[in-house]
Amino acid sequence: MSLSALTPSSPIVLIGAGKMGGALLTGWLASGLDPKAAIVVDPNPPEETRALLAKHGVEHRTSAPAGVAARVLLLAVKPQMMGTALPAVRDLIGPGTVTVSIAAGTTLATLEAALGGAIVRAMPNTPAQVGRGMTGAFANPAVTAEDRELVGALLSAVGEFGWVGSEGLIDTVTAVSGSGPAYVFLLAEYLAKAGVEAGFSPEQAERFARQTIVGAGELLNQSPLPADILRKNVTSPGGTTAAALNVLMAEDGIEPILTRAVAAAKQRAQELAG
Repeated sequence: MSLSALTPSSPIVLIGAGKMGGALLTGWLASGLDPKAAIVVDPNPPEETRALLAKHGVEHRTSAPAGVAARVLLLAVKPQMMGTALPAVRDLIGPGTVTVSIAAGTTLATLEAALGGAIVRAMPNTPAQVGRGMTGAFANPAVTAEDRELVGALLSAVGEFGWVGSEGLIDTVTAVSGSGPAYVFLLAEYLAKAGVEAGFSPEQAERFARQTIVGAGELLNQSPLPADILRKNVTSPGGTTAAALNVLMAEDGIEPILTRAVAAAKQRAQELAG
């Protein structure tokens, strides 16, 4: 299903136009969404989102509009704001509405109690801002096959998308891909610091580390080979890479640390759900 299923009389209503909401809207418009088929509700969107709305003529409201039944209601507000947001958007729910929440920790049970009907929990990540996101989603039983197609089209507009088999796996999505970009950025940060320790100037270290991460990511993206084979292809027996990997792959190396980090992020997501 294409985004042409959304029309001015059957619109998508986006609640919250911050970084992620703005990224989603950018992707939808680039994928052919009729600007008249979108309504953005945010009392104070960032300047770049204001410019996007003005450029495309997307309707902007500071509060939920009256007399509108959304085809898709997408909640892109912070989890701590959900208690205020949910009652305010209840009147946007019509017989054909599917609600999509991207708030970490806000459970289907909470959303169903407040809104009822067809509901999808989704977790995108920040590379959605450049069209390279990864989003996982889980739907309640009220979500139809048509709803799934439409939600998939919307979330695929900012990168890769996939359904998971249980609501609990949304916490795993959060821990792996939702928080994952921060892990990669930290690697770039620490690689640059190590470069300085090894003799680079800070500027050189930043440049070499940053482009190494970018290039390796693009190679991983374009290559059909799995990550472990790509790693082995860089590693000559007894060479410099092997010496470094002996440290990184030691018993106290990166694997147990990353495993603990993902577990901590998942646990925190579960705690946010109460």
